[in-house]
Amino acid sequence: MASYILRRILATIPVVLFVMVFVFSLLYITPGDPAAILAGDQATQAEIEAIRTDLGLDRSFPVRFVEWSTGVMRGDFGTSIFTRLPVSTMILQRVEPTLSLMVVTMIIAIVVAVPLGVLAAWKHGSVLDRVIMLFAVLGFSVPVFVIGYVLAWTLALQLGWLPVQGYSPFADGFWPWLRSLLLPSFTLATFYIAIIARITRATMLEIMQQDYIRTARGKGVSERSVLFVHALRNASVPIVTVVGIGIALVISGAVVIESVFALPGLGRLTVDSILRRDYPVIQAVILIFSFVYVVINLLIDLSYTVIDPRIRY
Repeated sequence: MASYILRRILATIPVVLFVMVFVFSLLYITPGDPAAILAGDQATQAEIEAIRTDLGLDRSFPVRFVEWSTGVMRGDFGTSIFTRLPVSTMILQRVEPTLSLMVVTMIIAIVVAVPLGVLAAWKHGSVLDRVIMLFAVLGFSVPVFVIGYVLAWTLALQLGWLPVQGYSPFADGFWPWLRSLLLPSFTLATFYIAIIARITRATMLEIMQQDYIRTARGKGVSERSVLFVHALRNASVPIVTVVGIGIALVISGAVVIESVFALPGLGRLTVDSILRRDYPVIQAVILIFSFVYVVINLLIDLSYTVIDPRIRY
């Protein structure tokens, strides 16, 4: 166990280093002179040179990369070009909405999708199975922003059940916080509900054909125990894999959802920074998102040893 965990952790180090090099290189591979673009058409040469110095473009790539990566390891991502605030401070101010969106989205997706997938497998070939699969096809076929606008128009503008946009911090109370997240979270969750439900159904159908399932039924085990104890437990490996990948992909979905519902999270910060060409902020956000993705994949790998001890490593 310990050797496997150590090998998996060591395997992530080259990935993290590659991501750091790529993220830092964005400032150098951007078409044109970033300093001249930021300064504008009316800027003087002295102003352009000042911006180049501020961005570190007047120093060599290796020297600047060592300085930047050393700062990153200390939690120092530099200073925003436009707000002149530390990038780490700006990120900390935006973490809560994005983290809240991710948590609520995945809770909704798992709670809804897994039972739907089990039910569809249990009623395989029935009308209920076809209805669930139709919903699944629509869930990952229709763009998320379209679903968002439809739900906002229906649940917020017409029925008035939920706020159409904005975010209420958790410090203001649990219900206002949850109410501000239900609409964007359910919108983002529709895609993951569709994928997790399909994977759960397909895996359950395969497991339900195994001999030990027939043996359990022959011994008089209740259908609920057959489905949720014997079948679902053995089908959990691919389901956990998809759920883990979904958690990582929610980060990219947050960029769209936070823009649609005006949530002041990291996704919205990313869009604003790209539009303003605020390179230090862009680098920091992409690096954090990439690091979270690597960590989630590592946790998925480690979870297999707990879920299925038959896996050899």
